[in-house]
Amino acid sequence: MEAVSKKYTYQGGVVAVIVILCWGSFLAYNFVTPISWSSPWTYLRILIQAHLFTGLFITAHDAMHGAVYPKNAKMNHAIGRLCTFLFLFNQYKKMRPKHYAHHRHVGTENDPDFHNGNPHFFYWYFDFLKEYVSLRQILLAAITFNIAKIWIPEANLILYWVVPSILSTFQLFYFGTFVPHMGEHAPDNPHHSRTQSANHFWAFLTCYFFGYHYEHHDAPNTPWWRLWELK
Repeated sequence: MEAVSKKYTYQGGVVAVIVILCWGSFLAYNFVTPISWSSPWTYLRILIQAHLFTGLFITAHDAMHGAVYPKNAKMNHAIGRLCTFLFLFNQYKKMRPKHYAHHRHVGTENDPDFHNGNPHFFYWYFDFLKEYVSLRQILLAAITFNIAKIWIPEANLILYWVVPSILSTFQLFYFGTFVPHMGEHAPDNPHHSRTQSANHFWAFLTCYFFGYHYEHHDAPNTPWWRLWELK
């Protein structure tokens, strides 16, 4: 799964650094900026931060496919580990084999991302969370929150760290799992996946082109920022 075209040799690393820096700098801004409950900018910032959390996960996902830094596997996976860690202490080494299993067994009982017999959105969503959220992760998040609030206002922590990370899981699940894989698929659809209509701006805004999901399963080593070219 890690044989990636050499034309993506360095660009993926640059894109990954941009995503990480945007996430971190905007989070820092949100931590030190007073909250005005009457300002629309307060709530727009939540959505932007959630989108940047999603960018962290999508970058880690690219690393799982060897697409962030294809010439250097150690650097590629180091970036993946960093992004999953920043995404509320997820563990790259546990997520990577599960994601490979998703690609190998998509839409079957061996697919860790597929529902366990109940395709209703919320049942499926909680099944999805149970696969990837661990007690270790929850404990680390709780410890970090209680230490960070010594210096950062608690409301800012909740509004711009906790809430966006949760919203991001909805975004990733809805556009990256639920919509592409729900329902029946044609017998000649080898990836048991559907794809959204071509609209590159909307595709980026919703989930970093991950709505082009058939294309992703058809060419899993294509980095997110090139998926639109396959549409």
